[in-house]
Amino acid sequence: MGRKRALIVLNDLCYNNGMNLTLMVKLLPTTEQHQALLETMERFNAACNAIAEVAFEHRTANKIRLQKLVYDSIRKEFGLSAQMTVRAIAKACEAYKRDKSIKPTFKPHGAIVYDQRLLSWKGLDRVSILTLGGRILVPILFGEYQAARLQRIRGQADLIYRDGTFYLAVVVDVPDPPQGAPNGFLGVDLGIKNIATDSDGEVFSGGHVNGLRHRHARLRQRLQSKGTKSAKRLLKKRRRKEARFATNVNHRIAKVLVAKAKDTGRGIALEDLKGIRDRITVRKAQRRTQHSWAFHQLRFFIEYKARLAGVPVVFVDPRNTSRTCPSCGHADKRNRPTRDNFECVECGFAGPADTIAAVNIRRRAEVMQPYAV
Repeated sequence: MGRKRALIVLNDLCYNNGMNLTLMVKLLPTTEQHQALLETMERFNAACNAIAEVAFEHRTANKIRLQKLVYDSIRKEFGLSAQMTVRAIAKACEAYKRDKSIKPTFKPHGAIVYDQRLLSWKGLDRVSILTLGGRILVPILFGEYQAARLQRIRGQADLIYRDGTFYLAVVVDVPDPPQGAPNGFLGVDLGIKNIATDSDGEVFSGGHVNGLRHRHARLRQRLQSKGTKSAKRLLKKRRRKEARFATNVNHRIAKVLVAKAKDTGRGIALEDLKGIRDRITVRKAQRRTQHSWAFHQLRFFIEYKARLAGVPVVFVDPRNTSRTCPSCGHADKRNRPTRDNFECVECGFAGPADTIAAVNIRRRAEVMQPYAV
């Protein structure tokens, strides 16, 4: 992560009057503060394990009853503050509720939920956070995007420890901006070879992205065949790197598409691709590519960025979008002789297949009744 910008993650909680975004704010503690936060996290999760054992023994996920059973002993044994003990009880109860047939266990570096009694913001550069030794003021890395939404933080924050770095995951309430009637639509076709193609003819992918994806796949295959501990550690590291790469590419594509639609006063039209992976078939050589890219994430990024920008997003029926001629309307499987090319067998109209699909998506949004999913 860069020094000038913190990570922004979409939280899939949407309401009638807005949406929730989860902002990941990087903490910049000193060595002593880092150790204090780490010890607090490990002690907190150890307490959660002890609480979960009692919850499982008594078969109860009731926070009030469980608090009566463990509150005093947990505070005395683990040295947690009163409110932190309450949060540990809540975390154990929530985990036990998910599956009462097993006793939940918590990793030493699992997240801690901090509410307003345990954490407070001190402007845009510091946060006051409770540890076992008392409150500490920790510098934070807060980008312009986060700073503009600081006043809309909704309640609690989660302290997360990832790859040796502490983050605060905070939820902010972002209301939907007013959406005017669009002046047409920008059709977007999501695909395998080309991650996205719009109805203006712009293609998002290229050999660089696909080359990296195949390179990662080959390296992952070699590491999996070794099966050693060091190979497994490297696999885990590579998996996070691949996820960051895909997220970054999807963010950039979504940003460009939304900006183009907003600048031209258009909405964005997408195919309703629910269950698409179960419906389509591809050659064996393409299966890894089909299932390895975060297509759902890309569509999600387009949706939420569009909502923030006041750009309407609609979904249309995906049937035959890549087989229908935009000139004469003839739909035929033979219209697409290859993956990349479209040539109508009726009128001879030809062009790039993905662009043709995006044009058909745009037209369906303009002439048919779109539906939301």
